[in-house]
Amino acid sequence: MLVAAVSVGLITYFLFSSSKPKEATLIQDFHAHRASFELLRDMLQADSQIHRLADWGVQTDKGIFKPPEGDFPRERFNKYLATLKEIGGVGVSRGDGIHADPTILLWGSGFGGDAVHVGICSLDKVPSRQIDSLDQFYRDHKSPVGSGWIYQHIEGNWFIWTDLWSQ
Repeated sequence: MLVAAVSVGLITYFLFSSSKPKEATLIQDFHAHRASFELLRDMLQADSQIHRLADWGVQTDKGIFKPPEGDFPRERFNKYLATLKEIGGVGVSRGDGIHADPTILLWGSGFGGDAVHVGICSLDKVPSRQIDSLDQFYRDHKSPVGSGWIYQHIEGNWFIWTDLWSQ
């Protein structure tokens, strides 16, 4: 019973204690590893079968697999993971279509419906829900503000994104 209580406590601590990354750190890391972000973007644009990919595996239209299972090449999967590691990333995703707004998840915290995520994406169209400062947004919104994503422009087609599921 003690082991279970300690395990639950540690999981809760790690899920809810890590602070959101600061916008200056995100932008600095983006510039320092821009080539890796561009490589991930290009890979996601080329790999149209991917929906999501992280260390747990790859999700395609055919299901979720961890290479060597499934039909996604192990070498390509390992290249994604190595590049994510270079930038401190957690996972990648893409929508449908040729460009499909490649998205790189850098941080997440919370559980279930009370979770928040932060990442960087490359968008073909300028998003409508933009903010001037991620840090200011989090200072101004101390409680959940609804569902959806908001964006802070970095440069060109690159944006920081966060979802609004939590504070």
